[in-house]
Amino acid sequence: MSRVFNFSAGPATLPKAVLEQVRDEMLEWQDEGMSVMEMSHRGKAFVSILEQAEVDLRQLLEVPANYKILFLQGGASAQFSMVPLNLLGEKQQADYVNTGSWSKKAIAEAKRFCDVSVVADSSDVNFSRVPAQSELELNSDAAYLHYTGNNTIFGTEFHYVPDASDVPLVCDASSNILSRSVDVSKFGLIYAGAQKNI
Repeated sequence: MSRVFNFSAGPATLPKAVLEQVRDEMLEWQDEGMSVMEMSHRGKAFVSILEQAEVDLRQLLEVPANYKILFLQGGASAQFSMVPLNLLGEKQQADYVNTGSWSKKAIAEAKRFCDVSVVADSSDVNFSRVPAQSELELNSDAAYLHYTGNNTIFGTEFHYVPDASDVPLVCDASSNILSRSVDVSKFGLIYAGAQKNI
């Protein structure tokens, strides 16, 4: 079989050894007598998979002990509503940086739940750059600051972690999570969809 190099904005090319292991374990996972796809999500074997995934992710990202790791359904797009629903609290406003298609979708969904202040917007230059920290017009009464770390459609990426001042910083890291070391303690929440690079 000839391998194709995939440089698309979606799923990345996986190492052949990973694909072979998945293939081999598809029919029977670690002598359990069944595929992982047939296991109860409450069963001991599947719970051990989740626990190991959390340990591995916590180690790879150096996630502090006071942070929780959640594996949720719905992909990153579901987070567009889950973020405001979980982080607004008593506040009525959230800050968003508009740097492309995914941040626009996050903004549109957040507007269903709160007042959204777009604190920086690169649409005037067709999203060809991300704003500098000095361009972020933050609101002290915001519940959080949301940004998309990497914009695959427009080919731009934040090369700095925005300073959110005294509010939680939220990052959609779907297309660049695990691509480099990041200080997780600077964030209130990092979310990502597993279909991209994980």
